[in-house]
Amino acid sequence: MKTSDFYYDLPPELIAQTPLAQRDASRLMVMNRADGALAHQRFSDVIDYLQPGDCLVMNDSRVLPARLLGHRVPSGGAAEVLLLTDKGDGLWECLVKPGRKLHAGAELSFGDGLLTATVEQEAESGNRLVRFHYEGIFLEILEQLGKMPLPPYIKEELADGERYQTVYSRVVGSAAAPTAGLHFTKELLEKIAAKGVRLAYVTLHVGLGTFRPVKVEDVTEHHMHAEFCMISAQTAELLNETRKNGGRIVCVGTTSCRTLESLANDDGSFTERSAWTEIFIYPGYRFKAMDALITNFHLPESTLIMLVSAFAGYDNVMRAYREAVKERYRFFSFGDAMLIV
Repeated sequence: MKTSDFYYDLPPELIAQTPLAQRDASRLMVMNRADGALAHQRFSDVIDYLQPGDCLVMNDSRVLPARLLGHRVPSGGAAEVLLLTDKGDGLWECLVKPGRKLHAGAELSFGDGLLTATVEQEAESGNRLVRFHYEGIFLEILEQLGKMPLPPYIKEELADGERYQTVYSRVVGSAAAPTAGLHFTKELLEKIAAKGVRLAYVTLHVGLGTFRPVKVEDVTEHHMHAEFCMISAQTAELLNETRKNGGRIVCVGTTSCRTLESLANDDGSFTERSAWTEIFIYPGYRFKAMDALITNFHLPESTLIMLVSAFAGYDNVMRAYREAVKERYRFFSFGDAMLIV
C-alpha cells in the first residue's frame, strides 16, 4: 500500500487544542469491524460494550516533563532541550534548539543553575548527547523545572500538566502520552472492574517518533523507531486466564496493542517479558493478541492510522474518519475516541 492511501482531509479547527473539563465526557465512535457499522456515543458509555470476563489492557507509562528551557553559558542566549533517551549516569540523548549553536562543548543552565548541562557530542540522527549536572534526584528536579512535551500540532499551553497523564500512569519514561487512556477516570475504571472486567497494565515508553511522519511512498519501506515495552508476570497471568475463559482482550491505545503484539508468544499466550520493539503494523498484519481496541483519531498518513486500518479494515477506517470529520469530532491527543469491536 501507499502512504498516500491513508490521507484524509482534516479541517484544522477539528484538532483539539485543550482537553475537555471532564475526561470521560468526550465523544465515542463505536465501530463493528465485521461490517463497518458505526454508532455515536459518549466515552462514559464504553462500559456498555465491555463484558464480564473481558480484560482491559492499559499502558501505565508516565510522561516525563522532558522539555527544559534555559540559556547558554556564558552568552545568555536562549536554549531548549527535549529529553529523549536516558543513556545512564546523567547522559541523555536530546533534541536541542538552536542546533546551530549547540555543538560539543556547549554549556547550558536551567533554573538559575539548579540544573546545568554539557553537550558532549552529536548523534548520527542530528540529536545531541547531553550530560546533566545536579545535586539531588534528577526526576524531582525535572518535576520542578520541566514542561510537558506536547505534540507539535497543539499550540496552546496546558494549564494542568496532569491532564496529559492518564489517571493510572506510574512508570516514568514516555516522551508523549498514551492518549487513548486520557479519557478514563478512576470512577469509570472502578465501575468497569465492578462489572467483572479484569484490569491489566503493560508498559511502553512512548517516543517522539510516534509523531514522525512517514516519508516513503511505499508503506513497507518505513522503519519504525524503537520503544521499550514490558509485560509483568501478573499481567501475563491475567491475559492467559482471559484467553482460557473465552474473554476478549481489549487494548486501550495503539501502545498497548503494540506491546501485546510484540511480546505475545506465537500461540497468543503470554509470559513475563520486556524488549525494545520496532513492530510496524499495517494492513495485512495478522493479530495474535488483541480482540478489540480503544483509540483516538490519528494523523493522516501516520503509522497509527495504518495500525487501526490493519485491525478494522482499510475501507471501514477511512469511511469512519470521513464520518468523524462530517460529524465534527475532535481529533488527535486531546480529541475524541473510537472503540473498535
